[in-house]
Amino acid sequence: MRVVRKYGVAQVAPYVNWLYFYHAWQMGGKRRGEREELRADAEGMLRHFDMHYHTKAVVALFNAAAEGDDILLEGGVRIPMLRQQTPEGNGECLCLADFVAPATKGWSDKVAVFAATVDPMMENEPSDDPYYRMLAQTLADRLAEATAERLHEEVRKHLWGYAPDERLSIEELHAEKFQGIRPAVGYPAMPDTSINFIIDRLIDMGEVGIRLTENGAMRPHASVSGLMIAHPEARYFNLGKIGTDQLADYARRRGMPLEMARKFLATSIGNT
Repeated sequence: MRVVRKYGVAQVAPYVNWLYFYHAWQMGGKRRGEREELRADAEGMLRHFDMHYHTKAVVALFNAAAEGDDILLEGGVRIPMLRQQTPEGNGECLCLADFVAPATKGWSDKVAVFAATVDPMMENEPSDDPYYRMLAQTLADRLAEATAERLHEEVRKHLWGYAPDERLSIEELHAEKFQGIRPAVGYPAMPDTSINFIIDRLIDMGEVGIRLTENGAMRPHASVSGLMIAHPEARYFNLGKIGTDQLADYARRRGMPLEMARKFLATSIGNT
């Protein structure tokens, strides 16, 4: 099942996480009045955006299974994952594949693959005012994430439907009180941006206006992509630094030359 969504800005604005917006402006410790002034400017820009722009998303649901540290999708697609090298407090070294049912159980599990973005001009609002341009860029980033949040809610409650009775406030959504996780490409648990090439083949990001650079970065910059996993014990984690042995193993599973894998994982490789 594959679904494409187009949202008005007013439809996704309630899902914006303003804490991350303030963090982007380094306003965590600023006085309340300064934050309120920035918020008022942002709300005004959101109203302007709603008259001119949209956000878009695409998601597809696949039967899935885990084989070692790989996530397999029915149809022959393999998405290699990486495992922590420094154990968690309970002694575990986590991998996203741990939260998908093993292949020994057949195609008994599912994984959703998604991408969300904004109209390209949203983050490039024409203006000679640096403040206005930065406001547009930071709001576009938040709206892309808000679109993913809204889409994930729809997946949980309807499209996948594993949590049909979920009734959470926006604050609870931001606190991730829902079942499952939404790990994004380029984030700590899944740092390899080349995974976007796999995702693009699976869901066709181009239909919602996303194009990929040669390094797997998304354009518009205000875009987010990744997986949706439903396991009730699934949680986010920081991969940390991997060793050369895991780098070589990952390159083999990813089907790419070692030096190319090193380029994509440069920030995640330790000194050993």
